Amino acid sequence: MISDVASAEVPTLDVDPYAIETLLDPYPFHDLMRDAAPVVRFSRYGNYAVSRYDQVKAVLSNSEDFCSRYGAGLTDIRDPDSWRQPGPIVEADPPSHTQVRGVLNKIISPKIVRGWQVAFDAESVTVVDSICKAGVVNAAKDISEAYVLKVFPESLGIQPHRENMVIVGDYNFNALGPKNALFEESAKAMAGIADWLEAARSREGIQSGSFSDQVYKAEDAGALAEGVASGLLLSMYRGGTDTTISGISTALRLLAERPELWATLRKDRSRVKMVFEEAIRLETPIQSYFRTTTRDVEIDGLAIPKDSKVQVFPGAANRDPRKWADPDNFDIHRVMAGHIAFGFGIHQCIGQLIARMEAESILTAMLDRVERMELTGTPVYRPLNMLRTLDNLPIRVTPA
Repeated sequence: MISDVASAEVPTLDVDPYAIETLLDPYPFHDLMRDAAPVVRFSRYGNYAVSRYDQVKAVLSNSEDFCSRYGAGLTDIRDPDSWRQPGPIVEADPPSHTQVRGVLNKIISPKIVRGWQVAFDAESVTVVDSICKAGVVNAAKDISEAYVLKVFPESLGIQPHRENMVIVGDYNFNALGPKNALFEESAKAMAGIADWLEAARSREGIQSGSFSDQVYKAEDAGALAEGVASGLLLSMYRGGTDTTISGISTALRLLAERPELWATLRKDRSRVKMVFEEAIRLETPIQSYFRTTTRDVEIDGLAIPKDSKVQVFPGAANRDPRKWADPDNFDIHRVMAGHIAFGFGIHQCIGQLIARMEAESILTAMLDRVERMELTGTPVYRPLNMLRTLDNLPIRVTPA
């Protein structure tokens, strides 16, 4: 699929992946990309893109030819005008990535993460009891956001601050795209809380004995390079909240649209885990991100020059009919192996066990305490350059 000899030019598409209408409904655009060719080029931004399942997986599995160190966003961070430094794990390649990830894997081992289950379950009950009293809620805010933005930062040892964390997340995913109006608005909001964010992840601001404390201790012991710990905490902080909120909200939306499925799941919990997996396949939270070519390559006979930004679209790959039967249908009995909502290859999401635990915990609490759940209005998405997430999910719940 990937070789050294180029044989054809890449088709050019004159479309804007970051147009508001596209961000709110990306799937016609995804169809256009997949149908055009294995690789396309966007004339507006000059970058290349892959959206078919096999090609996305091939790029993500080849870190030698498609590197991360020049930025996971549209901007090449080697550019003198770049406004940020590379992240120490998401935007790193071997051997530094291998070393840093190895340290994190020890600190955030499955045994340690499973120890957080009691706290997750307790907060799930608190959140669900609250929405049962209210009756009609915005599930994206009152369930998904309220839950994740409490349990995840506390698990890291960072003091939760819900409003500020939303700003951090929006900025993170808008900054990976172009410097458009979405980015400018997020950057302005981010500037107002920069001091808070710096203090929240500082040695003085974190909880003693927590995950964050262990990261700083690893730096002190020389397992991490000096100055890396703070950046790692920011990467974990930004990467572990909005994506999980998105996935849980999508799962709730899909279940609210299928009351008969909700009734079935209340009687038989064997497919609860699959609800979240199918939700993030169908509505992949991080719709796209970037790699950079380290040499001239070709994919399926289409040439990509060295130092080119290549946008990979897991959101499109996870609905590729070449891979999935009836890809636009929500099917919790689907064989889910192979979805790439958590990425693929060496950069596969390090916190995926946490996200799955959070989702199963809150969904289980909902199934235990809510007899019926139904939409009371049209779900509304929040336009962000790289993240697909619900802003308003109006539902009515009937307590069990």
